[in-house]
Amino acid sequence: MNKAKLKSLLIFPDVTIKQAMQKLNETAERILFVVNKQDKLLGTITDGDIRRAIIKGLEFTDKIENVMYKDFIAVTSDVPEIIEHAKHLMLEHKIEQIPVLDDMGIIQDVLLWINILGDKRRTLPKKFFENQVVIMAGGKGTRLDPFTKILPKPLIPIHNKPIIEHIMDRFYKNGFNKFILILNYKKEMIKLYFGENNLPYNISFVEENDYCGTAGGLSLLKNTLKQTFIVTNCDTILEGEYIDFLNWHKERRNLMTIVGSHKEITVPYGVLNMGDGSLVGIDEKPKIDLFVNTGTYIFEPVILDLINENEHIDMDKFIARVKDSHNAKVGVFPHWGGWFDIGQWDEYRRSLKHIGEQSDEL
Repeated sequence: MNKAKLKSLLIFPDVTIKQAMQKLNETAERILFVVNKQDKLLGTITDGDIRRAIIKGLEFTDKIENVMYKDFIAVTSDVPEIIEHAKHLMLEHKIEQIPVLDDMGIIQDVLLWINILGDKRRTLPKKFFENQVVIMAGGKGTRLDPFTKILPKPLIPIHNKPIIEHIMDRFYKNGFNKFILILNYKKEMIKLYFGENNLPYNISFVEENDYCGTAGGLSLLKNTLKQTFIVTNCDTILEGEYIDFLNWHKERRNLMTIVGSHKEITVPYGVLNMGDGSLVGIDEKPKIDLFVNTGTYIFEPVILDLINENEHIDMDKFIARVKDSHNAKVGVFPHWGGWFDIGQWDEYRRSLKHIGEQSDEL
């Protein structure tokens, strides 16, 4: 690893959890190395470490020294046949990066899975997961008028592909190949598009008789789905490792998991802090950290029994129903990778720019 790249992955222990999250996003890596001022390695921190800390109740302002993993695996720069040794450790412990330290514990390099074992794990998966991906593609998409008076929302273009194909491409690259599209508005146009384009997906269509809201159409799948499945809106693009969502759901034994994206919201005013009618202080344009619903979920099939046939119900009401009926078995997966809600004009324009830049890099 070159020195500039290595430097970008180093972080001090007094950095906050939020700053570490931002640095993980900036570097597009899944790990950072916590060092002192002499670059002596103190620990490592991954997105998973941060996620577990948030779930346990730590604040975004807490220091990463309270989160970092201290029992890290490393190699020393003088070990014989260092590459073979690192390869063995990677395979044995299922890790992707191994730091190289000198005899003082100062980090000198990082050996990467991709350089030692090749790019096999990062290309198209050798096998696909059996879990189905359900795409809610039946709405009218009124937020994108006047586009959606002509085209159904799933077929709104982003560069050379419609929205829905970008969504399916990302699932496909993450190992998911089985899709069910729930259709209604301009359904024949959507079916025609997939009929005329030879795409490498296993696709089936389910058609609503009436508009059933953002969740009601799932009732049509009661006798179809037998194992854990993913549900996503047709205007949501997520970045990241999708299998992480599924594994998190299974590890916590949830009946439903909502993928929540971190958002920093700036209040555009001076906020008054008061006590007993007197001014305590003013926070000028404070920033608030929130997790918002991305429109991506992991479901267990049993919860579909909570939707009546042809019932009109939106997802927020359905989530509340599941939570009430199954003793709060609804989890949240904290996600801080890229997320685009393309159903809004501002986000649509932002996604055009972002996806265009990604295409330029390929």
